[in-house]
Amino acid sequence: MTPRTPSILVINGPNLNLLGTREPDVYGTATLDDVVRLASDTARGRGCTVDALQSNHEGGIIDAIHAARSTADGIVINAGAYTHTSIAIRDALAGVGLPVVEVHISNVHRREPFRHHSYISGVADAVIVGAGIDGYRLAVDHLAGRLTAAIPDAAQAPES
Repeated sequence: MTPRTPSILVINGPNLNLLGTREPDVYGTATLDDVVRLASDTARGRGCTVDALQSNHEGGIIDAIHAARSTADGIVINAGAYTHTSIAIRDALAGVGLPVVEVHISNVHRREPFRHHSYISGVADAVIVGAGIDGYRLAVDHLAGRLTAAIPDAAQAPES
């Protein structure tokens, strides 16, 4: 029996659809398409797949998290400004019981004080901030390593 390929859901929150043009001095010039491509390529190299979504709506993000219970094995999330305001997204992540990696392109701790608190960090297995879009590669790599470690490698099975 061939094991199922682990799937990672990459969620991007409000305003991340504007990557590449929105405050390039803070977020760089890479686009959301570049982020998704980087995450997908990283996952593929680790034997996983990526589904990605971006929503400017809190409810859409929560619905995607709930749906991930039956479609994904882990979640990478950059909730954007909802990171600092949404207990509902935090509760959804806690409720689905999947491993979570929180990502932020900029170093939120060097920015405005209201960005220093994250509701998500308390339920995340790892948090990556300030690494630019490379943070997504790091997050997917970390999560893929955890997910694929749980799959027995048929090549290492003892011979009969």
